[in-house]
Amino acid sequence: MRDAVAKLPHLRQDFTASLVVFLVALPLCVGVAVASGVPAELGLVTGIVGGIVTGLLPGSSLQVSGPAAGLTVLVFEAVSEFGLPALGVVVLCAGLLQIALGALRLGRWFRAISVSVVEGMLAGIGLVIIAGQLYAAAGLKAPASGVGKIAGLPGAAAHALGSTEALASLAVGAGTIAVMVLWKRLPAGARTVPGALAAVTLATLATLAFGLPVATVEVRGLLDSLQPPGADAFGALASPALIGTILAFTLIASAESLFSAAAVDRLHDGPRTDYDKELMAQGAGNTVCGVLGALPMTAVIVRSSANVHAGARTKASRVLHGVWLLLFTALLPFALALIPLPALAGILVHAGWKLIPFRGVVSLWRAHRGEALILVVTALAIVMVNMFEGVVIGLALSVVKTAWEASHVKLEIIDKGAGPIQAHVSGNATFLRLPRILDSLESLPRDRPVEVDLSGVHHLDHAVRTALQSWAAQHGSTATGPVKVIADTELVEAAPGT
Repeated sequence: MRDAVAKLPHLRQDFTASLVVFLVALPLCVGVAVASGVPAELGLVTGIVGGIVTGLLPGSSLQVSGPAAGLTVLVFEAVSEFGLPALGVVVLCAGLLQIALGALRLGRWFRAISVSVVEGMLAGIGLVIIAGQLYAAAGLKAPASGVGKIAGLPGAAAHALGSTEALASLAVGAGTIAVMVLWKRLPAGARTVPGALAAVTLATLATLAFGLPVATVEVRGLLDSLQPPGADAFGALASPALIGTILAFTLIASAESLFSAAAVDRLHDGPRTDYDKELMAQGAGNTVCGVLGALPMTAVIVRSSANVHAGARTKASRVLHGVWLLLFTALLPFALALIPLPALAGILVHAGWKLIPFRGVVSLWRAHRGEALILVVTALAIVMVNMFEGVVIGLALSVVKTAWEASHVKLEIIDKGAGPIQAHVSGNATFLRLPRILDSLESLPRDRPVEVDLSGVHHLDHAVRTALQSWAAQHGSTATGPVKVIADTELVEAAPGT
């Protein structure tokens, strides 16, 4: 009995925190689903699974999972290309891959992904979300590609200015954004209600009160919205494009979840995250979502930070938030039909804006211009091409940058006027520095002996080794002085005529 009483304070804190997280998650779950091109109920299903299934599993005790704005673009592209039935297959396979990666203890390695690539990915997603949801806020259909969305904005604006319905819709969306921005300036007591929920509620009331001609959420019912993948959907796994989409879901969802876990760990002094177990928990949640045909899930920093700041102490808060979402979906589905679509678009525009690290890019440019360039290129590649290829381009740039910095080499030419010319090479001689090395060696006079000292080289890759062998043989056959290579037994001395 005493033990139960001792735990009661934690239960009270977790109960209160769960209500706060529920109020934060509700509009975001619906908004992400609508922006992803799927029924609104599927976003709530993912939030329920993220709370109850993932919330009960070990890994991270306080971070909260659900549908994330960061996957909106990828989900929309997948549904547009393969159809809604294939979404369950993609999410199911991604979940199984996450479980396998966690079981192989590879979760911690996701933290090795360049932060610039992750931030660039989020920035690119943010740009596409903002551009796409501006169309939704005006009640217009957005172009399919990221470039098309941005290029078509002037035409969409001209069309909206000539339409009363579009202007009314834009007013609701703009008002939603304004409420969310100004909500942070209100007294702490008023801010106990999350800004997103307040904005959607006010937009709904204004739409009803003034009879505004704006579209609202289409309600299908929870059971009717579920899309379990059938046998035909699994046949799409023969498509290389679908396999690439599954890998993109796995990589992005895992990286976003584990980066969120690291951020949440800095917000509290409780138990630290076990990254491998957390990856398996995320995989289990996505597997269930895939079976149900719902949206993919990640750990979401907005909900997680709200959970911590609301005083949560155990995982009970995130499990209870899933229970509240389930009760709302089961008992109050008609409330969804009252929500104006431009209000959800406003929430997504606000979320997309927060994904773009404006201040971070400026500070990164001042300190690490290479990393800032990777961030910007990754973001632009996602806008101009697509999510998967944009991330691959960012990762490739990050690898090239790292290889370039790791292949630092110093070549010093010493000519004392008499005797052989000495070329001292030190550092890591890789193919990335080969042009510089060969330019220096080929500029040496051919009427003097040359000694190439490699004793200071820590690493000599095959490309440089082969090139030095070729240069030594060529220089030795055409010059009047011999070439001698020191401290490398595979590079033999080459003399004139050999």
